[in-house]
Amino acid sequence: MNTIWIVMPILIVLMFLLGTELKKEAFVNVVRNPRAVALGIVGQLLLLPAIAFALAWLLNLSPIYFMGIVLIACCPGGSSSNVFSMLAKGDVALSVTLTALSSVLTLFTLPIIMQATSDFVSHSAGITIELPVGRLLVQNIVLLFVPLFAGCVFRCLAPEKAACVSKQLNKLAFPALMTLALLFFLQYTSEIIDNFGLIGLACAMLILASMLCSALLALVGRLTAAVRRTIVIEVGMQNAAQAIAIATSPFIFNSGEMAIPAIIYALLMNVILLLYVFKIKK
Repeated sequence: MNTIWIVMPILIVLMFLLGTELKKEAFVNVVRNPRAVALGIVGQLLLLPAIAFALAWLLNLSPIYFMGIVLIACCPGGSSSNVFSMLAKGDVALSVTLTALSSVLTLFTLPIIMQATSDFVSHSAGITIELPVGRLLVQNIVLLFVPLFAGCVFRCLAPEKAACVSKQLNKLAFPALMTLALLFFLQYTSEIIDNFGLIGLACAMLILASMLCSALLALVGRLTAAVRRTIVIEVGMQNAAQAIAIATSPFIFNSGEMAIPAIIYALLMNVILLLYVFKIKK
């Protein structure tokens, strides 16, 4: 069973949920605090993929896992980042802004970065990994932009109903992702167990390095403590559902193994960022 048929509706619901949470404050944030928004976007769309590429090369990952670790790094906008920002006493409005903006901008950045990675891996390993950029763009528009836009429209037309729907969907988001992770684990148990040491190390290093570098980036930008915490969380949290949808899609890579880094990353990022939030609140 291809998990794409499970992850697609989950991803659509998560993006629709994000659209229903977009308030006027999220757009005002771009004008009110452009430096924070710019640094957050740089961290999400450029810094994290660069760190992932470097780690994959240093750890000499196999071509399929090399692509997988860079892929998860190219998918910002984790559905739980807003909740984590609230728990960490961060800037929730900024968190929503960064999640929404990065989800849209990744339509353009992801194909460019993954094409460059595909070319590098193909040349280094002496194999051919093709990336159908057109299909990737169409799939991301359908699964990301359309439900996000629909959620925004729904909020504008019926704000009270949208708030109610958002509240209910928020309760389902995390269990849905965990169910997806469980099903994926059951389907690829042997591959995950055999490669958990190396891929787990790569993912843990990626999360910790991204948190450290984004914190330094925010510090250099002279941002407030609340904003710094938000950027650390936003850069560290990734949209695992999007990465799995791209990796397992029969229209793009059609590879369950390529999605393994996304599953491991999703599990580790929740643990590491929860520890980060706990430390902040002590």
